[in-house]
Formats: sequence, structure tokens, C-alpha cells
Amino acid sequence: MSRIKAAITGVGAYVPTYVLTNDELSQMVDTTDEWIMQRIGIKERRILKEKGKATSSLGARAVKDLLAKTGTDPLDIQLLICATITPDMHFPATGNIISEKTGLANAFSFDIGAACSGFIFALETGRRYVESGAYQKVIVVGTDMMSAIVDYEDRTTCPLFGDGAGAVLLEPSKDDTGVLDSILAVDGSGAKHLHMYAGGSLHPPTHATVDARQHFIFQEGQPVFKMAVSKMADVSVEIMKRNNLSNKDIKFLVPHQANMRIIEATARRMEIEREQVMINIDRYGNTTAATIPLCLWDYEKQLKKGDNLVLSSFGAGFTWGSIYVKWSYDPK
Repeated sequence: MSRIKAAITGVGAYVPTYVLTNDELSQMVDTTDEWIMQRIGIKERRILKEKGKATSSLGARAVKDLLAKTGTDPLDIQLLICATITPDMHFPATGNIISEKTGLANAFSFDIGAACSGFIFALETGRRYVESGAYQKVIVVGTDMMSAIVDYEDRTTCPLFGDGAGAVLLEPSKDDTGVLDSILAVDGSGAKHLHMYAGGSLHPPTHATVDARQHFIFQEGQPVFKMAVSKMADVSVEIMKRNNLSNKDIKFLVPHQANMRIIEATARRMEIEREQVMINIDRYGNTTAATIPLCLWDYEKQLKKGDNLVLSSFGAGFTWGSIYVKWSYDPK
């Protein structure tokens, strides 16, 4: 008897309506559209500006979009896994709040915090729940309101990030398609290069931490860039070799959207052409856990059943990984 496979059977997403352009950013900090485009590849990003809205608001909109597109009853969902590093609050889990907002009354939920690799880690976790046979309908949502932790006085980090959410539905595969393989890794020594210093149990919030602007993203660009280029490329090539995939077998690389130079380096190592790479960093920036599902949402109509996809990411922690997916449905 062949083992159960988990198939992605639908994709939903949401991005805020407000567009923060490079030109507007250049009025806030010492930067230019040319500088950002040359070094990062981002033209604009979406920002959630509505009062009373947060990361769960983005995630809930993506989940509602997914449920509507797939015609799924919210009461049939058994599990929701939320990947985020910008939770509404320390507790309860943002996944719980999203479940309440979307009517998932029969589902349990929890959060995964793996930064930019969050969706990859959550997808692998959801896959295992389906493969166990215990659950038939699992939602994995990546959602981050990065504008909540971006210092808009820091020219090195504020151009990078945007807000958004993407979600997928996992169900048992009816054939040989689905999430077929994964390689995940971490290196905790990388924490010193990319983190948010204050706000946790090590450095609880105080007037001093707020005054020192320690509740924003801190990043040492060069160490992070070098590690990201190396690890994203290495793990993508490794999963191709492990599954006997040539560059011609790959329909799309679905990379984390952090920096165009990192994406291009990964594609070169895989020996694939630019048209084989999903790219939307220019419009959304780095939405952290949302970048990969946002790419799937953007390119969904170009995907056909049986297409081979390599999902690849690198994030704070350090975290990185790659997942091999054989797409499970034709354009709807």
C-alpha cells in the first residue's frame, strides 16, 4: 500500500491596498529608487495602514480567499498552521485568532516562528499531519505585518520589507502529485546577525529599550547576504540531486523574495533560466513568511498538474530549506 501524500489543492492571498513606493521612502530616509533597485530589486511594497488591523487581519483575508476559491466549508478544516514573526501579541497564537475570524470552529491551530523560512517549515509540518492519515484538510498560512517592526529611520532595512499573507490548502493526494520531499536546516549562531533585540524574556520592554529603538529589526547585511546566497543555492541544488531532477525538469523555482541578487544566484546554481523563477519582489518586497505563498498565488494560472516546483528559503535564525512539490491541479 502506497503512503499518503499531501497535495496543495488551492492557494489564497491578501496584500494591503496602500502602496509604499521607493520615491516615498526617499522622502523619509536617505535613499533613492536607483539605489534600492540596484541592490535589492524592490520597486514598491504594500503596507497595512488601517487602524485596529494586524497580522491576523492579513492572514484571515488570505484564508477567506482560499476557502472561497476552493469552495471549502470552514467547518471542514481540521488544522491551521500559521507562520509568522509578527504575531498580534505574544499570546494567544495568531493562528488561533485567524481561526476565530474565519469560522474554523472545528480546527486546532498553532504558530511557527522561523522568520523567512516560516512558510517552508509550516508546509512541511502540515504535510506530515496529512501523511499520518489523521487530517484531511489542513491550511498553512504565512502572514507578516513587517511594517510593525521596521525602523523607518534605518535606510538599510526599511526598503526591504512589506506586509502580506498567503495560504494553501493541503489534502490527501489522489495520485503521485503533492509535497514529495524536503530539506530543512538551522544554525542558531546566526542570531547575532539578524534579530529583534528587545521585547522577549531576555530583554523585556522598558523605557530604555524603546528609547534605544531596540524593538525593530536589526540586520548585519553582509553576513546575512553571504549566508543566504550560499544556503539557498546549496539546498535547492541538493533537493534536485536527491530527486534526480535536471534543470529542464523544473517548471519553477519558488524562492523567498528577499533580494534579487540572492534569487539570481540560486537560479544560476540550479542552471535554470529566469523564466523558470517566480518573482514578485519588485511589487511586494520581503513579506517574510508570506513571500512563497504570494508567489504561488501570483503564478497559479501558469501552473499545470504535474509541474515540478522547488520552494526555497533562507531566514533569521539562521533558518533555510527547500521543498520539492509536484503540482496537483490545472488552472481553475
